[in-house]
Amino acid sequence: MSLSTLRPAKISNVLPQSIAAEIGFEVGDAIIAINGTQPRDLIDYQYLCAEEILELKVLDANGEIHEIEIEKDYDDDLGLEFETALFDGLIQCNNRCPFCFIDQQPPGKRETLYLKDDDYRLSFLYGSYLTLTNLTQKEWDRIETLRLSPLYVSVHATEPEIRSRLLKNPRAGQILDQFQWFQERRLQIHAQVVVCPGINDGIHLEKTLLDLASFHQGDIPAIISAAVVPVGLTRFRPQEDELIPVSREKAKEVINQVQQLQTKFQQQFGTTFAWLADEWFLIAQEELPPESHYEDYPQIGNGVGSIRQFIKQFQATAKAILPAKIETPKSYTWVVGNAVEVAFQPLLDQLNAVEGLTLKIAPLNSQYWGQDITVTGLLTGQDLIKGLKGKDLGEAILLPSVMLKHDDTVFLDDVTVAEVSQQLKTPIIPVMGVEALLETCVK
Repeated sequence: MSLSTLRPAKISNVLPQSIAAEIGFEVGDAIIAINGTQPRDLIDYQYLCAEEILELKVLDANGEIHEIEIEKDYDDDLGLEFETALFDGLIQCNNRCPFCFIDQQPPGKRETLYLKDDDYRLSFLYGSYLTLTNLTQKEWDRIETLRLSPLYVSVHATEPEIRSRLLKNPRAGQILDQFQWFQERRLQIHAQVVVCPGINDGIHLEKTLLDLASFHQGDIPAIISAAVVPVGLTRFRPQEDELIPVSREKAKEVINQVQQLQTKFQQQFGTTFAWLADEWFLIAQEELPPESHYEDYPQIGNGVGSIRQFIKQFQATAKAILPAKIETPKSYTWVVGNAVEVAFQPLLDQLNAVEGLTLKIAPLNSQYWGQDITVTGLLTGQDLIKGLKGKDLGEAILLPSVMLKHDDTVFLDDVTVAEVSQQLKTPIIPVMGVEALLETCVK
């Protein structure tokens, strides 16, 4: 992409008492260039702004261009936030994975739900997963030059024919050579394997995990960790996709298979290395591993240990702020995915032990997606309306904000919180995290 097609980096927030605030930057201003270089993305911006003397070319909200010189300490942050991390546009996915959640949605929803990113910059900045299939030599060079590590890579299979079949891309078979590239440059990867029964399970899953483990060696291992995740299917997926859902029996089989390898990896590396997503245990109706199993939660983004982490945070926060009683009685309904119903029952009992507090849990599955077992983040507005209508919900519904679009009040089905509240004739209180949940209950 040429410089002329790059968009200026538009400012969405100026942090109070920052260098930018003192200079007079305002929301709506946009940075065109820093020391003569036009930044492609947030990575360029951070790299260029590390210098002590900056010459900025800025486009203000009125369309006027200003030249600004800033002298600061090395690595001092200017205090600017931007509308997007990518100023030159999103690198979109060129694979056609049949299990891709983007392709398993109904048409006609908000445009951002259909963006299929495969962008190494979002992987580095935010831990989103990419496949490495669409990188040009220029991008490989940039990863090496800027030391963009770790990256998060969707592997699924290391056998070339299996991976190419899953991604429907002949370039997908180069994955082991790409791992070698990372290893030679002492750059690192967190890996993900989505298990599709009948395609990359069984002996193929074992080979994949052993291949990944072969790159977990030396003082800077190329593969830091691997997550094993069950394929998630919705009723909107193409019927010719050859995929079948994970059954309880299959979940038990995969748990047993991976746990045997975990024992081997613990002996060999002193770490579990390959982790099972919580969903395996929920589908199998088996007890989750203890909190101590998850080490430093290297695969929390894949739901590996997220339930145990939530429970741990709950217990610590509850000990600090839960009173024995509250003066004004309160009655709420806490909505969660039915996948966590059993795991969260002790938390519900602890909250209801507070005198004056009555809390019901409403564990729902998603009829919208056509799932019998549903994680909380996939519940939609329509699921809440169908699952809760006509029930005694108390004075308000406590809604985990993980169900909503970031910084908004819209569910995955484009229904708003206000619309659900109106349908259920009950106020809805979005809560972000453990502390907000507990404080809402008792304050």
